[in-house]
Amino acid sequence: MPVLPWVVPTAPPRDTEVYVFASRFETRTLWGALCFLARTPGVWRQIARARGAYGATLKAQPLRRTFWTLSAWESADALKAFAHSGAHRPTSRALAPQMRDASFATWRTAGDRLPPSWAEAEQRLKQ
Repeated sequence: MPVLPWVVPTAPPRDTEVYVFASRFETRTLWGALCFLARTPGVWRQIARARGAYGATLKAQPLRRTFWTLSAWESADALKAFAHSGAHRPTSRALAPQMRDASFATWRTAGDRLPPSWAEAEQRLKQ
């Protein structure tokens, strides 16, 4: 199962609280999973320069047509700005018809507790 390592575009300031976002996507078909994988590099490059991004990772099980993202942000507004700009916006719109299921979770944590664990993200996504 491929996992992109946690990247840190900008380290959070000391003693700060961060906004964490987790997602789980399941595509309808293997073709949809391949489309997701094909668009990942563009979104990954966008994260590397996104304002307010404190870290991100991706876990993929393409043969199971399932993908997870986990990221940390300065604020909900920083995440929203990222999602509505750059490569992410056209990618999410293009992939929407390919999606069978999606779930999302957000929470706050201390910046010195980054990166969050996949176990915590998966538990929060199940809630």
